Amino acid sequence: MNLRKFLSKLEQEHKLIRITKEVSLKHEMANIIYSLNEQPVIFENVKGYDFPVFSGITSNRDIIAEGIGTTKEQLLFKLVDALRRPKPPEMVAKAPCQEVVSKDPDLDMLPLLLHLKGDGGRYATATVSTIKDPETGRNVSYHRLMQVGKNKFTARLIKNRQTRTTYDKVEGDLEMAVCIGNSVATMIAASLGPPSGVDEFSIGNALDEAPLVKCVTKDLEVPAESEFVIEGRLTKDLDREGPFVDLTETRDFERQEPVFVVDCITHRKDAMYQALIPGRLEHKILMGMPKEPTIYNEVSNVCSCKNVLVTMGGGSWLHGVVQIQKKHADDPKKAIEAAFKGHKSMKHVMIVDEDVDIFSPLALEWALATRFQGDEDLIIKSNQPGSSLDPSGKHESGKKTLTTKVGVDATIPLDIDKSKYEVVHYSKVNLDDYCR
Repeated sequence: MNLRKFLSKLEQEHKLIRITKEVSLKHEMANIIYSLNEQPVIFENVKGYDFPVFSGITSNRDIIAEGIGTTKEQLLFKLVDALRRPKPPEMVAKAPCQEVVSKDPDLDMLPLLLHLKGDGGRYATATVSTIKDPETGRNVSYHRLMQVGKNKFTARLIKNRQTRTTYDKVEGDLEMAVCIGNSVATMIAASLGPPSGVDEFSIGNALDEAPLVKCVTKDLEVPAESEFVIEGRLTKDLDREGPFVDLTETRDFERQEPVFVVDCITHRKDAMYQALIPGRLEHKILMGMPKEPTIYNEVSNVCSCKNVLVTMGGGSWLHGVVQIQKKHADDPKKAIEAAFKGHKSMKHVMIVDEDVDIFSPLALEWALATRFQGDEDLIIKSNQPGSSLDPSGKHESGKKTLTTKVGVDATIPLDIDKSKYEVVHYSKVNLDDYCR
């Protein structure tokens, strides 16, 4: 379902609200989005700007599942299927995203948010960004962009990720197009991080058809129904980027990052800008949920994997839960090793049985309380490569962050009477027979 149809559907279902009061982009809008718990919202009256702003279409799994025509319980499997069977998008000659073309761009026209006090500047965050690697082809990902001039951003490029790898190896500028205002399918696909050479736009098209169009000034393709497209070049010039609040809700530090020079902005005549507040629900889900298919695939190589969850409590990055059908005594330990392989930044992983609801924190704590013994079921791996987002990790300039990784086997042993582990259930009765 394309973006506009989906927003209309959410509104018809009373899941989207409209705010008509004038709202400032300086802290006020971000705090309203936060106060709404990132419920889908459209700000119709943005102080000083012509474009409305919307937010919240990837703020929980139920909304995401609805956006790509599935359920929360089946979401993982739809993503796995799209990763395994990408579908090349149709190319079109004319597109809504190019109804207005500005080759003398001024970023001040865009309603970029200043999210929090202490931020380095105004940021674009819902930024589906595409480049072409001379060897592996198109790559699509997210890069936060901080405005540093009339037509300049600094772009956060993480080392060892595809955009940074391509940027480092090419001579001169690297063309990049940034698409803002996209369907749920496109947003999820851009966050997945498949193997090099696998096209994210084709994954998105497998989730929900999304045609592409050639950029006006760059040799790149972008979703035809995007609201805005920012065409430009990642240069070898560096400038200040940050501070910025990251996944763990702690402030990331200031860095020197590549300058992204904007050469052209195209957009719909009645374009809507998309906001995504940092460190909160949408940011976390778009970072963590896409790791679930990779964990699922790795664990499935060693045992019967039933489901995977990267939890919000772990910043949607550092903690994972893997549900397995335990057939052999060593399946949980194999699953722990495979899970860390599937998501290398994960710090703690918990393995549970099929009867445990992985979406319930209470059920997970219960499994830990009743099925885990620390001297037998705990795996500790010291001095492992970890995530720079973990403030408790060992951080040294120029070196990979080190951490201690922990795996927890909270499954029932195979060689004992399982009846003592089974939950006893009451039966619900019709209270009308008793309460009159």
